[in-house]
Amino acid sequence: MGVVTIQGNQVETIGELPAVGMSAPDFTLVQADVSDLTLGSLEGKQIVLNIFPSIDTGTCATSVREFNQKAASLDNVVVVCVSADLPFALGRFCGAEGIDNVLVGSTFRSTFGVDYGVTFTTGPIAGLLSRAVVVIDEEGAVKYTEQVAETADEPNYGAALAVL
Repeated sequence: MGVVTIQGNQVETIGELPAVGMSAPDFTLVQADVSDLTLGSLEGKQIVLNIFPSIDTGTCATSVREFNQKAASLDNVVVVCVSADLPFALGRFCGAEGIDNVLVGSTFRSTFGVDYGVTFTTGPIAGLLSRAVVVIDEEGAVKYTEQVAETADEPNYGAALAVL
């Protein structure tokens, strides 16, 4: 179990992020066009998982914009923005914002939140995902993790991108 806060109130997640150096847990997410996005389909690329509760909140939207901007200049890197939002909402947001340097993945029919230890188990948004970043190398090993302590705060973009 992990512990973070939402506007200063303590909440728990289902587990812990994968440890640096271990193989990243496999996943299947649903893209905006409702096709599957799997860890295996990204083989040979460095992956940044930008995990957050909902695209409909200011900090979550900011993280997608920031990673979209920063990902544009990176070679062999794919950023996947992951939430429990429906894939249609994720696609609509990216289309309206002109975001095209990241992929989006909905967890609405997967075990991603459990497998990565980020599903909230307590608090007002139990069932959604906590704010976290996981960086995975070309061979599928976890290179970096950040569980953001206060859900309203942005992740440390620089630290995540520095390992790429």
